[in-house]
Amino acid sequence: MVDLDGWLVGDAVALPAMLAAREARVRRREDGLAHYRQPTLTLSVVMPGPVKLCPLTSLLFEEALKAVPQAFAVRGIAFEMLWSGSPATGPEALFAVDTGVEDLKRAMVTLEETHPLGRLWDLDVHRADGRSISRRDLGLAPRCCLVCDEPAHACARSRRHELEEVWSTMVRLVRAWQGGAEKGADISS
Repeated sequence: MVDLDGWLVGDAVALPAMLAAREARVRRREDGLAHYRQPTLTLSVVMPGPVKLCPLTSLLFEEALKAVPQAFAVRGIAFEMLWSGSPATGPEALFAVDTGVEDLKRAMVTLEETHPLGRLWDLDVHRADGRSISRRDLGLAPRCCLVCDEPAHACARSRRHELEEVWSTMVRLVRAWQGGAEKGADISS
């Protein structure tokens, strides 16, 4: 058994709540698109399993809320945060972004691939008409699995890795970002 040091303490979320959260996310995005007529970015945290809001996801979300606007600023991209919250179904935020959708997607892929925690974020980009844009649309390789080098979607679909193995990998990434296992026990830093 992996000792996850309290990182995953939280309430399990049932499927109906996850489906309702997805519907609410779509409504917020559609409202933002109707008002701003710009590409949108939905920021959430990669979190397999039934617990979606816990110290681990809260920390990851807080860091993403710093890194995403910083990535916009570096590129001179104007944006508006439309919504941010931490429901039991997991923390998320929605941005309207004043730039080309392909540029936005490339910037978010770069952030996911270069930030030490970026692999643990889900940065979904939608065109001004509401259609999503994928890595494949830009000719980019799919995301790799957290545990192995296979495409993430293939491992997730086949449930190739036990949840505990995925969670352990996530905690290791956070500890490495924090500067090692000694600091990793302090999840508030």
